Amino acid sequence: MAANDGAEEATVSLVDVLEEDEELENEASAVLGGSDSEKCSYPEGHVKRQALYACNTCTPKGGEPAGICLACSYKCHEGHDLFELYTKRNFRCDCGNDKFGEMECKLFADKEKVNSGNKYSHNFFGLYCTCDRPYPDPEDEVADEMIQCIVCEDWLHGRHLGCAVPDCVELQEMICESCMNKTPFLWNYAAHIAVTPITKVSPCKGEGDVKVEVENDEEKIKNESLKNPVDEKVQVNGTSACKRKHQEEAEGSREEGSCSGCRLSEMKASGRSRAPQGAVFWPSAWRTTLCSCSDCKILYADTGVCFLTDEMDTVLAYENKGKSTEQAEQAGRAEGRDPLMSALNSLNRVQQLEIIHEYNDMKTELKDYLQRFAAEGKVVTPEDIRQFFEQQQSRKRRRADAGQYYCS
Repeated sequence: MAANDGAEEATVSLVDVLEEDEELENEASAVLGGSDSEKCSYPEGHVKRQALYACNTCTPKGGEPAGICLACSYKCHEGHDLFELYTKRNFRCDCGNDKFGEMECKLFADKEKVNSGNKYSHNFFGLYCTCDRPYPDPEDEVADEMIQCIVCEDWLHGRHLGCAVPDCVELQEMICESCMNKTPFLWNYAAHIAVTPITKVSPCKGEGDVKVEVENDEEKIKNESLKNPVDEKVQVNGTSACKRKHQEEAEGSREEGSCSGCRLSEMKASGRSRAPQGAVFWPSAWRTTLCSCSDCKILYADTGVCFLTDEMDTVLAYENKGKSTEQAEQAGRAEGRDPLMSALNSLNRVQQLEIIHEYNDMKTELKDYLQRFAAEGKVVTPEDIRQFFEQQQSRKRRRADAGQYYCS
């Protein structure tokens, strides 16, 4: 804290700045690290998951929606007005196809006219949520987070979900009400697995928003267990009473044919239900509880959600891949690509020890040199540092001259 005209102002230390910078770098590595920043992803086909952008300069609203990969956003659309779409699944880069007119992709020009397998939404024009607004929205005075639906992959305001946003939402996956109704069998799973707030939704006066009041019938759900092989306790207010047990046992029950009969049918037969309204939040590892019998696989295919049974489809898995890739590259740079380390490794053991001793001596002398400035309250200037290293070079030359011997 620092005083100024009698008022206290918050100060930010260098450590705070470095920690924040490191956090931002980790987030960027998570999102971008799983995508190639040098090569267009088009030759890979419909990539399982990748960072995507839309170019408002080349494909503005009113035209055809199009998405471009990370590398094309750098190489082909530098300086353009881009919308960051975070990540999308099963998408093939559109850069330079017929949707871009005369423009050609600089990285991979040989593309088909259109990518018929791609799915588009209003996100590709910089609009989000059921309110069809941009983000950030300069006209929105309400501080509200946006959460991505894992099915349609649209981003929705927390206040437009028709339910309360649970704690630790970043550890959970969300499916919006519209997608739940398109895959109605998921309501059976929601009654047994998902967070179970009972909501009352009423429109706010003069606004299109909704007011959500949350109640919990604790007597009804207290101490109940899931009526499926996972045997997890019911979620209350977004928290799991037996989360670790759920994760451990779910891993063992994932194998195909490990359950007797259809798990979904058992849930339906239990008679337990949940009102089909509002978005649904799912706890960690919930996908492992989905039935994998042949009938259910057909059901997933018919409703277009086969990806739900793929644990590597999650954004978390993609982000972890990005972090692992970044860490591996950093390790490679530290071990083999750093020129100083390469030079040191090329020396023999005696030479390495000599260099290490000289480095330690220099470090000690530099520390003593700077401590004199600290004791006298002086500021260290670039000239002072240059003077220190000049003195070091002078001492080194004197030592070298003293070590020379000549034969008579």
